[in-house]
Amino acid sequence: MKHIFALLILAALSWPAAAQAACYADYKAKQDAPLRLHYGVAEISGPCTSASATQQLQSRLAQAGWTLLNVVSVFDENGLAERKDSAGPHYLRY
Repeated sequence: MKHIFALLILAALSWPAAAQAACYADYKAKQDAPLRLHYGVAEISGPCTSASATQQLQSRLAQAGWTLLNVVSVFDENGLAERKDSAGPHYLRY
């Protein structure tokens, strides 16, 4: 009985991690002098919200000299394939 109880507790603790789906965001960014623009797709950790994506992408892009203009949308893995060609070299880069 103790073994069954322990297994149930273990399953309950691991369920939220397994249930969390992958999250992605598509965004627009820029560099100045000379002006360069790009559209990209990035994987987001944590909450799958525009606010979370904005926070993560601002710091990731800034490290590479880019400024985030806006997060277009957040989505799950079902939206990846349709955005791959549009994102080009910035597909899952940042």
